[in-house]
Amino acid sequence: MSETSLLTNLVDSWFGSLTINLLCYSTVFIPGYFLLQYFKNSKYIERAGTGLVSKLITSCVYGHSYDKIVTDPAGAPKGAHGEKSMGSSFVQLMFCFVGLQLSYLTWGVLQEKIMTKEYQNSDGSIGHFKDSQFLVFVNRILAFMLAASYLSLTRQPRHTAPIYKYSYCSFSNIMSSWCQYEALKYVSFPTQVLAKASKIIPTMIMGKIVSSKKYDYYEYCTAFLISVGMTMFLMGSTEASTKTNSTTTMSGVIILVGYMSFDAFTSNWQGELFTQHKMSSVQMMCGVNFFSCLLTTTSLLQQGGFGVSLAFMFTYPVFFWDCLILSVCSATGQLFIYHTISTFGPVVFIIIMTIRQGLAILLSCILYSHPVTILGVLGIMLVFAALFLRVYCSYRMKQLQQRKSAGETSKSQVSTSKASSVSQ
Repeated sequence: MSETSLLTNLVDSWFGSLTINLLCYSTVFIPGYFLLQYFKNSKYIERAGTGLVSKLITSCVYGHSYDKIVTDPAGAPKGAHGEKSMGSSFVQLMFCFVGLQLSYLTWGVLQEKIMTKEYQNSDGSIGHFKDSQFLVFVNRILAFMLAASYLSLTRQPRHTAPIYKYSYCSFSNIMSSWCQYEALKYVSFPTQVLAKASKIIPTMIMGKIVSSKKYDYYEYCTAFLISVGMTMFLMGSTEASTKTNSTTTMSGVIILVGYMSFDAFTSNWQGELFTQHKMSSVQMMCGVNFFSCLLTTTSLLQQGGFGVSLAFMFTYPVFFWDCLILSVCSATGQLFIYHTISTFGPVVFIIIMTIRQGLAILLSCILYSHPVTILGVLGIMLVFAALFLRVYCSYRMKQLQQRKSAGETSKSQVSTSKASSVSQ
């Protein structure tokens, strides 16, 4: 009996749950890895035919060389010179900002409702839904269906990336969501706030690791100031003062580190794919959600999660409508995510999502008349000052680069004219 209870406690712990999920995912990744190595080592592309299966294997393993593709006018940069003015870039940035805020503020409210609310049906029975992995599946399957439908009905740039590359950011995205849910059980609210407000810095570090990106000093400084300002504002809210009695454990710290690492890798890997293969936002959305559906479906089937969740859905019909609205918000938010990352990069996207944390609490303070402390007000001022400094420095750097390039062009023209006069 003691061994049974010990095994039950191990399975119910975060480490046991993580181990089971990883074992389920490995039933997809391990066979996929050996198949990938087989096709690459056997040089399958040299003997691939023209049939459907051959094309599918080639797309999954090798992709299509972007250099061999004739550029499609539809995928060419818009505008007279392919460059966007500062005004149009600002309008597009605000469009992404508002879209992300509306989508994920609504999504967050619905998610909290589903995970905390007790559902009651017409018979008076009460139930509480606990399987967060099923919610991940519901969100991903609708997003995948919408993206696949859109791709089949519209003209898109030719897809060039090997399809297997989407599995990396799909896995990290799933693990990031899992760590975020689990961390709530083991860390205090101030620790959560510090982690969420400081995501910009790990994202920049991961950018150097994944794609060897170089950042200017002002970008590091403004990232630090935004993190400090957001921490001050979130810690200065009434919500923080009411939850500081909870403790932070070592397990919670480990899970939080995993959450921040997976989250930083996801956006940077997606940004690298956009840079290398020039796919559209909808193509990225379709590829990532395909593997997310594959992984979560495999795990839910092996753990019996589908039967339990569907039985809960039939018992409590309101839960079905909550899941549907949640999935619509998630799919809409993903469109804004991929468009923002492809246009402005992962760091700008993380800044927008970090500010979302503050807006969520600010909205709560306005709706429920919670006071904001002096520390919170100073935090808001610091965040906006850092954002203004970032925009100003970015604008000045672009001006200096344009002047430098213009100066080099004029010098080359002068040297060319001198050489021609001497020859004459």
